[in-house]
Amino acid sequence: MLGGSFWIAFLRNGIGAALVMAVFLLLDCPRFSMKKTILYYAVGGVFFNIIFSVWYLGNAENFVQFSGLAVLLCLGTFCALMSSEGIYLALYKICFGFYLLSLVVFIGVDTARLWFDGNMGVDILIRFLLTAFVLIGVKRKLRVVLRENVDYLREEMDLFSAVTLVGSSLLAASSAYWPSFHIFSVENIVRMFMIMLMAGIIQYLILYLYIHLGKEHSYEKENQLLEMNEQFLRRQLELEEEAQEEAARLRHDIRHHCRLIEEYIKNGETEALLKYVQQYSQDAGRKTEEPICRNTAVNSILSVYGRYAGNEKICVNMDVAIADSLKIRDIDLVAILANIFEYAISGCLGSRKQQQEIDIRIAQKGHKIVIRCRNTCAEQMRLHKGVPVMDGDSGLGIASIVKTAARYEGETDFSVENGMFVARVLLNLPA
Repeated sequence: MLGGSFWIAFLRNGIGAALVMAVFLLLDCPRFSMKKTILYYAVGGVFFNIIFSVWYLGNAENFVQFSGLAVLLCLGTFCALMSSEGIYLALYKICFGFYLLSLVVFIGVDTARLWFDGNMGVDILIRFLLTAFVLIGVKRKLRVVLRENVDYLREEMDLFSAVTLVGSSLLAASSAYWPSFHIFSVENIVRMFMIMLMAGIIQYLILYLYIHLGKEHSYEKENQLLEMNEQFLRRQLELEEEAQEEAARLRHDIRHHCRLIEEYIKNGETEALLKYVQQYSQDAGRKTEEPICRNTAVNSILSVYGRYAGNEKICVNMDVAIADSLKIRDIDLVAILANIFEYAISGCLGSRKQQQEIDIRIAQKGHKIVIRCRNTCAEQMRLHKGVPVMDGDSGLGIASIVKTAARYEGETDFSVENGMFVARVLLNLPA
């Protein structure tokens, strides 16, 4: 920017590379261990510093015009390859680091030109001090915000955010890296400062816009999950009311049984009494329902919705073989099983077919849980991008299943086979 030897350019470029890469690393979740990552960053920083300094030595004017874009491409690609996060989130961090570099270069160059007659030492000193100040601020403030909301950003950032971020970064670069195209004056400095400020506001707004969108969508999913739990509890309450009615009926009938037994005893009819007691025992045994499985949460969910499906004249077959306790939250089991069963019941009723059935298989193999549900569905049942589409269905139930399965690094698959809708869910239990 202000001339100088190879070593002056090497020092300036080193400060710039350190700023961009350090900002990215502070905000990133690296692909490798921290020790190995720091080594790769150090080697990469020195390599790019040498390349850019040689470029400056060979053609300073060309370097001044295009080095900004080259920094964004080269360092951006390197940092993205070192990151374990999505491309859009990585792009935000590299664009933010590049914007801070542009701001540091702009302040360093124009401060040296405005008050110190373009002194190279002042320019380098200002860049060094600003870099240290920026890194401290990023570590203490922005890093905390990003870490707390990284899940929201990872889910919400898209192509629109990427285009906006790159555009704002290039806007900042036009002020920092092409000052020679403008007449040096206070007015031009103010104008370029306003451009830099505008680019910074765009970066800030994008960050908080997508955090807000992520939180809003998360609240919607939580609300849907709460509604599902409320529906599940309502089904349980209905079963409890039925059980109380059955208990009241048994208490009423037992008086008649006692009177009849008294008559048998008074009359000495021992054989008739024994036969009656045996018949009563067999009848009571038939009315006792065996649990579907030994896992309390799964048994409760399947029992509730199995009874609900039975009331709708739907034939339900269940084969469940899992451990007594699973390292899965009960609320997540409700999110998956209740949604699957609810969706299966809706599919059966919507098919309007005479014979409706639901077949559920749940098996545990080591640290994996496999869930498969087949149910009768309408002939016009269709899938869009692998997700079932039904008239009047919001799709939140399926989204809840997919989201909950992803929490356990699982997979989901939906298909239509021989007039039956098939949902498959694979869950990986935490070690």
